Amino acid sequence: MTEPVRLAKRVAALAQCSRREAEMYIEGGWVRVDGVIVEEPQFKVLDQRVDVDPDAQLEAAEPATLLWHKPAGVTSDEARALVHAETRSAEDPSGVRLLKRHFSRLDTLLPLPDKASGLVVLTQDWRVKRRLEEDFDRIEQELVVEVAGKLAPHGLALLNHGLSFDNYALPPIKVSWQNENHLRFALKRIAPDKVERMCNAVGLQAIAIKRIRIGRIPMSRLQPGQWRYLASSDRF
Repeated sequence: MTEPVRLAKRVAALAQCSRREAEMYIEGGWVRVDGVIVEEPQFKVLDQRVDVDPDAQLEAAEPATLLWHKPAGVTSDEARALVHAETRSAEDPSGVRLLKRHFSRLDTLLPLPDKASGLVVLTQDWRVKRRLEEDFDRIEQELVVEVAGKLAPHGLALLNHGLSFDNYALPPIKVSWQNENHLRFALKRIAPDKVERMCNAVGLQAIAIKRIRIGRIPMSRLQPGQWRYLASSDRF
């Protein structure tokens, strides 16, 4: 009886390439077993049909960065179960080929409070992680906050500059009324988890907080729970 062999060995024979090149084809999502994409070179095959995409390219799989519209009430840990192939936006303009490996070992950057919604960055790419961590003070985040209550005298000016928490004076930011019950915050050097406390300090209650932009990346038309890839042309 013929013994099963590693998929990489079968692909190497089919494509007349080295074992390492076969592994790159497989890891790049270019190989199907009985019509189903398999990304694991160690996958065992016996008499199944194995096909290599005629457009296959010998490129190492790049680490992925996902832009996700976090629904309100969802924790960062719960994101792992909500971010998968079926929740990718149909309007994703990135052109990135979806791979199963893109959903593992994702770090959550610039996290939002659990009750907040809006744009969140999930990445496997150390370059993106370093950029957002090291340049946190220079990257502006835009939030829309639904508020209730009566604004204290000079409250808007205080939100822009003048509040202190725990003996620390908050840096200047830009806060303005979007309409009668929504404020627009453009923050630098302040994490979104401070916004509720800032509102409370001037007599307002933050009913809902939504982040709609990080740096030059807008949330755009991403619906709650949907995600798209960070394209090579995108810059924070």
